[in-house]
Amino acid sequence: MRLFTALDLASEHKRLLSSLRRPLAGVTWYPPESYHLTLRFIGDIRARPMMEEIDHALAGITAEPFDLTPCGVGLTPQTARTRLWAGVAPSPSLTTLQSRVESVLRRCGVGVEKRRFVPHIALGIGPDEPGADIIRWMQQNNLMRGKALSVEHFTLFRSHRTADEPHYEACADYPLSAHALPRNEAW
Repeated sequence: MRLFTALDLASEHKRLLSSLRRPLAGVTWYPPESYHLTLRFIGDIRARPMMEEIDHALAGITAEPFDLTPCGVGLTPQTARTRLWAGVAPSPSLTTLQSRVESVLRRCGVGVEKRRFVPHIALGIGPDEPGADIIRWMQQNNLMRGKALSVEHFTLFRSHRTADEPHYEACADYPLSAHALPRNEAW
């Protein structure tokens, strides 16, 4: 299974971010139901004992619920494509949660993440050289700011590879406090 941990966004955030979609040359927008904020990519895990160890470790993470506020947009060039994304307002609580996820995964034997954590929500991909319409889209939306909504759990997702768009399946939810969502185990 190809796994990652993330914050699944509230439907209000997904509606706001999907409203940013425009016909832009060479851009493929991700479906709004796939929008999430990745905390840590885990990778392919095939051994059932390792999956259970990861699940148990993630279930032990404690953190206080916090607010998440989408704000601004940006571009990240990759090898052959450019990723279009929405940012989030700085949050020490989000950084702490991500650090705790990273720590427990490393103790489980998951390799060290080589990239620095930069919280963002992937919206789509575009050509390797963004055209004027993509730059204009970024300029028009760089001051976007959503409503702050409470985050009360994080999720372990399974990624299914498809040729055209991402498809993610929630495997388990991990509450940040005793008052958050109960865990569901779909794996």
